Amino acid sequence: MSGNEISEVAKGFTYLECPRWHDGRLWFVDFYTFTVNAVNDDGSIEEIAVVDQQPAGLGWLPDGRMLIVSMKDRKILRRETDGSLVEHADISAHCSGHANDMVVAENGQAYVGEFGFDLMGGADHEFANVILVNTDGTSQVVASGLSFPNGMVITPGGKTLIINELFGNKITAFDIEADGTLGNKRDFANFGEIGDEPNVAKRIEAATIVPDGLALDAEGAVWIANTVNQKATRIAEGGKVLEEVNTAPDGIFAVALGGEDGKTLFLCAAPDWDEGARSKAREGRMLATTVDVPHAGRP
Repeated sequence: MSGNEISEVAKGFTYLECPRWHDGRLWFVDFYTFTVNAVNDDGSIEEIAVVDQQPAGLGWLPDGRMLIVSMKDRKILRRETDGSLVEHADISAHCSGHANDMVVAENGQAYVGEFGFDLMGGADHEFANVILVNTDGTSQVVASGLSFPNGMVITPGGKTLIINELFGNKITAFDIEADGTLGNKRDFANFGEIGDEPNVAKRIEAATIVPDGLALDAEGAVWIANTVNQKATRIAEGGKVLEEVNTAPDGIFAVALGGEDGKTLFLCAAPDWDEGARSKAREGRMLATTVDVPHAGRP
């Protein structure tokens, strides 16, 4: 379906995740060098921060300070104006696995997903939570029973949160209430229920999509990182597949729309998501291609 020309933005990393276009630059994390990075106009890479417990989701408060998920200790860090990192929130009480991706609303409230189980340790699948972090650092569970909630976007106007369920074969939407909690839950796109199957490999085998990173465009469609299927896939609400960008032999594990016109689709590419293999190699790359419909919403 795709004749998109793909270029290479950056290479020589372990495993890239959580790309964001912000303030005229592409930002991303590299899991196993523990770094948050940004791409300068000349293509050079600037190291922004080091997060010893492994960085993940990125977002920005209304005053411009950056929030960073610290995965393994299940905290949200805040980068102060002097570059120092301080604890913004401790969400460990709400997580049964690593903290994961995050989207920050216009008012500074943040939504954070978590694994729900020890994926890298080979544990059985367990359903997981979405945690709301308020600007004062307090937090609460606002959704539960999701299959590895991962990439998240907020629609323009801040009315809807859309979340990938990585091992659930679906993308889920929630109404955002006035206080930031989540209301009506519904399918954005559902390719078939997998139920309570505990084996992750069997869940993947049964799935049509394995949706990791997520980006929203101005027509209300989403781009997903279709991980083990080695492509990025554009999906309309209701589940119609609109477009695909094939990246074999690399898998795609996160996506973002950005560039000055919002029409650059950034793709975090790697051979696989195995922690042991990725942490020992430098095969992670950032790819890019041009699409027709620009970015919308947050991030």
